[in-house]
Amino acid sequence: MDRHRKDKAYIGLENDEYGGMNPTGNIIRDAWVFGLLPEGDGCVGWSYDRIQALYDQVSDAWAPYGHMVSKLPAPLQERHKAIYDAAMKRARGMGWAPEMLEDD
Repeated sequence: MDRHRKDKAYIGLENDEYGGMNPTGNIIRDAWVFGLLPEGDGCVGWSYDRIQALYDQVSDAWAPYGHMVSKLPAPLQERHKAIYDAAMKRARGMGWAPEMLEDD
């Protein structure tokens, strides 16, 4: 099933395979890091165009830091770590392994 077709709505981070351990999930989690979305908003029912607009906002937010976690200010680094650690713990509980990212 293509979750990203323009004529379909996104199923939401919490419903996505392995809790959204994929590029769309990363966009949403990064939006939480930068305060572009409230933490926990999984974008259920969002259109492809709306996800793309969020991607653009997230990319703009990352730009001053060279898209590198190590260049984020300490509070944002800590927020990033907390959000991604929780996501990985949840995904592992669903049977996900980091090696699976090589397929994305």
